[in-house]
Amino acid sequence: MPMPAAIQTDTPLLIPPASTPPALKRIAVVGNYLPRQCGIATFTTHLCEALAGAAPDLGVIAIPVNDRPGGYAYPQRVRFELEQNEIASYRNAADFLNINSVDLVCVQHEYGIFGGPAGSHILAMLRELRMPLVSTLHTVLKEPEENQRRVLDEIARLSDRIVVMTRKGVEFARDIYGIPEEKIDLIPHGIPDVPFVDPNFYKDQFGLQGRTVLLTFGLLSPNKGIEHVITALPEVLERHPNVVYVVLGATHPHVRMRHGESYRYSLERLARQLDVDRHVVFHNRFVSQEELLDFIGAADIYITPYLNQAQITSGTLAYSVGAGKAVISTPYWHAEELLADGRGVLVPFADARGIARAVIGLLDNEAERHAMRKRAYLACRDMAWPNVAALYLRTFQRAREDRSRRPRPLFMAATLRERAGELPSPNHSHLQTLTGPAGLFQHAVHTVPNYSEGYTTDDNARALALSVMLERRGIEWPHAERYMAFLHHAFRRDAARFRNWMAFDQRWLDETGSEDCHGRAVWALGMTVGESKREGLRGAAGLLLEAALPAVAGFTSPRAWAYTLLGLNHYLRRFPGDRAAQALREDLAERLKRLYEQVKGPDWLWFEDILAYCNARLSQALIVTGRSLNREDWLRAGLESLDWLARIQTAGRGHFVPIGSNGFWRRGQERARFDQQPVEAHTMVSACLDAWRATGGERWRAEARRAFEWFLGRNDLGLPLYDASTGGCRDGLHPDRVNQNEGAESTLSFHFALEEMHQAGDILG
Repeated sequence: MPMPAAIQTDTPLLIPPASTPPALKRIAVVGNYLPRQCGIATFTTHLCEALAGAAPDLGVIAIPVNDRPGGYAYPQRVRFELEQNEIASYRNAADFLNINSVDLVCVQHEYGIFGGPAGSHILAMLRELRMPLVSTLHTVLKEPEENQRRVLDEIARLSDRIVVMTRKGVEFARDIYGIPEEKIDLIPHGIPDVPFVDPNFYKDQFGLQGRTVLLTFGLLSPNKGIEHVITALPEVLERHPNVVYVVLGATHPHVRMRHGESYRYSLERLARQLDVDRHVVFHNRFVSQEELLDFIGAADIYITPYLNQAQITSGTLAYSVGAGKAVISTPYWHAEELLADGRGVLVPFADARGIARAVIGLLDNEAERHAMRKRAYLACRDMAWPNVAALYLRTFQRAREDRSRRPRPLFMAATLRERAGELPSPNHSHLQTLTGPAGLFQHAVHTVPNYSEGYTTDDNARALALSVMLERRGIEWPHAERYMAFLHHAFRRDAARFRNWMAFDQRWLDETGSEDCHGRAVWALGMTVGESKREGLRGAAGLLLEAALPAVAGFTSPRAWAYTLLGLNHYLRRFPGDRAAQALREDLAERLKRLYEQVKGPDWLWFEDILAYCNARLSQALIVTGRSLNREDWLRAGLESLDWLARIQTAGRGHFVPIGSNGFWRRGQERARFDQQPVEAHTMVSACLDAWRATGGERWRAEARRAFEWFLGRNDLGLPLYDASTGGCRDGLHPDRVNQNEGAESTLSFHFALEEMHQAGDILG
């Protein structure tokens, strides 16, 4: 019988158990772990147990990722726990593995389980490992976004061997990511080795005797397509009235945390509306493997109605085909391979009629259904966990051999210049302190909120934008909705403009804020619409952004233009078809570029005859817009002006020295050295990192680091602005001292800069 394409290799998969090489005494497997409820946790747990069973003398330890405080009640095999959103935890894990005689590390890679943009925190661990590395790719995207591509490229570079589970995975890894095929091993998803049994043997324990059972199992989320099976049931029941559809599995924990049980409730409502509720069973639990195998055993037909083609592995599908089930599936990538050659039935995506016809066809033709079951069962025997473990052990051996041919130093003595210092860990306590009933207070007396100064739209817009940035690392800032509410309240719909100043008693102190205030609010709203994962926050931001954008066309402030451009850059990534927003972006960018060309001179490469505040935002706006729209003239103007700004803001001793706010610097006049403001350091960090992304030039990362270190004491006075004890930032650098007040703008500036440094460093440090 031919082997299925998804598991066919040049050599037979069913091989004698590999003996453990003498030097391979202890391995570590990194990934989620039971009792955490997810597919990666189930896979990692079963892989560890299978490896331990295949090689009894091999020490197998697990390194799981925690997505909640306190972690889980892990078994003894777990020796170290990663905190998902704490990058220091990943570095500590590398130290733990390096000093504890671990001979090889096997990482289960899935973007969503590790912290940082596109799961980039894992790179902080992998870069420090001294032993061979094998990485199993549970997702290989055909069209990765920029950060996803960067992360996977570096994982591939750091890994001695790459494991994928399907032929499509091999193809993508080779052709899209450029991984040499000789570095890739095809090892199928493991399955329990269960007997081929009549479904009726299991049905009585669930009270399903005499019923024909359709089954879908796995963690529930809206991309599962279960509504299409329920919609198919009336047609199925007309011909086979004894059918019951069992939906087995709890709602995915992350879906439940964000949306509650709304998807499950919608499915229940649909079943009642279609009058099939007597034929639908929801078993809302995350079941053990033993229970799961009994449910699979009871199924006559297993259905995976997933809605997304880009699923390269499915553990639930592998389990069902391996148990000899008749399977109906939508044609996602893994299903196309595993169900080929008559091992299952494929139906179009979101096609309830197609599902109904497929179910009726299998139930009408019992002989064909049982023949399909046998074909699937026999073809998948080599996917049993003992065989999969043997293949992994062989891959581990190859990884050690590859490393021995291309050894890496166990320790690389990096100088301080070669390896920049560690970044502080985020401490948001002072931002909590500054957040009042209406929003973020503007000022503080030392570390105590100054009620008499009230609130501003400027600071609440910054706070909203920071909340969205924290989401990239999986941190949901609890006050984001409060900052958004402030912006809604600040907006005057009759004038289509934002007010800025609000007293402590929530009276507005101005009728219309500045153009810069308006632009800063648009920036935060565009970032929220473009990047936030919170639907309610996005919706509120979208309504306000639509009302606020038209006024910008009449503005004359270059900073308002720049902030609007930065916001539109985020917004148009999500909604590139918004023609009005596109036109406004092109108009504002062209205005900025024309202004630069009109004002600049041989010794003054700038947009205005004065260097004032938030200067780097002007250059940054042209850099990101030019990069996004492939406008070399805009990009060139942005980089040229930023280069000049970086040079004139570097002291003779090499540290960052921003333009002082006590007079700024007017062309042809004396430059103000003080008071130096945290917002200048932040905007310089942000602009330089965007210049680095646009050019790949390491010089820009160095400039970002120089500006960031201003907060930590690399400045004119050698004094830190960041207060590590509170998480606040002092308000400025005077000629003789640091301003001890820790206000909103300063504190937000530090935390913005810290997040941008962390997130850029995560990806390519």
